[in-house]
Amino acid sequence: MIFGFNTDVKHGDTVYHVQSEARESEELLQTQVFMRGRCVGKRAVSYAASATQTAVGDSQKEQQLRDQHRLVLEAIREGQLENVLDHAETEALAAIKQLDLQWENAASVHANRNLTMQLCVTEAGAPVSGARLTFRFARPEAAPFYTQAVSDAAGAAKISIEVEESALPDSSVLVQATHEGRTVTRKFALRKAE
Repeated sequence: MIFGFNTDVKHGDTVYHVQSEARESEELLQTQVFMRGRCVGKRAVSYAASATQTAVGDSQKEQQLRDQHRLVLEAIREGQLENVLDHAETEALAAIKQLDLQWENAASVHANRNLTMQLCVTEAGAPVSGARLTFRFARPEAAPFYTQAVSDAAGAAKISIEVEESALPDSSVLVQATHEGRTVTRKFALRKAE
């Protein structure tokens, strides 16, 4: 079973995006914290040892992940985020060469009842071909819509979603690009054209 949680939380003037997921292949429950689209740290707990001793069911893993997600949210609200992050992981994140994701057509995304996003995936300024992009389009009073794309030789990827322009100010798009074990996640706010 695949499950996860995504929450935006504010501390002072800063909005953090907290994303928690069960990473089955690594037997980890991982929570990542993003600020302005960049991962600023994470907390990961292995359930491998307990899984070999006792049967750890999906409901137990989901509850553990939910508790971990809540712990990080509360730490942010209290200004204590550094106290709950894995410090070795945070330092490693700063040293690792990361992917970058640019929104190429941010000024003109809506036409003919379609939201069209053109993005470019790069690494150290060079285009990344074959990156998998997952888009999560969230709007009020509707289930999130997911779609995927793969970047071309120029690092470019494009998606189009049918949506009324009036829904844009209350909507957002979360995009995650993954390539050869590296990931970048960005959250984009949408707005109605002026």
